[in-house]
Amino acid sequence: MTTDSAAPVPGRDHYVITRIVDADRSAVFALLTDPSRHHETEPTDWVRGPLETEPAPLTEVDQIFGIEMFHENAGGRYDMHNRVIVFEPERTIAWQPGQYGPDGSWGAGGWTWRYDLAIVGESTRVTLTYDWSAVPESLRAEFGLPPFPPAFLEDSLAALERAVVAG
Repeated sequence: MTTDSAAPVPGRDHYVITRIVDADRSAVFALLTDPSRHHETEPTDWVRGPLETEPAPLTEVDQIFGIEMFHENAGGRYDMHNRVIVFEPERTIAWQPGQYGPDGSWGAGGWTWRYDLAIVGESTRVTLTYDWSAVPESLRAEFGLPPFPPAFLEDSLAALERAVVAG
């Protein structure tokens, strides 16, 4: 296991963290495409579990998957409906968190999560990017973006490694 951290660069609105995970790329990708296991990549209990009883695996761009969330600063329990925005099997998956409005339309705040995977011997280099560059200033102030330091992503990748190695 190796970790490289990158603090945000002035003028940019994202974190990028890389870790060598002692598992093959297909196992890492399988975990990331299974909404029922997303809580296993969370270093806290912010991500609780899927909203669907039997969530479908993520397989394509524009697929939406629901996740139960909990955070004190957000008023406790809430639902997120994430839309897959990049899907390259065993290479890249990214999603944009959002929610359904009262009229049933889906909307997003502008931040994204992205995982890029590369083979490194028998391990996988996982690069996790949290990007809030598309978030309007009014929402940045309301949500206090970013809501965590880069160490949160380091802890997230450590949790991902524990989950994928444990199976």
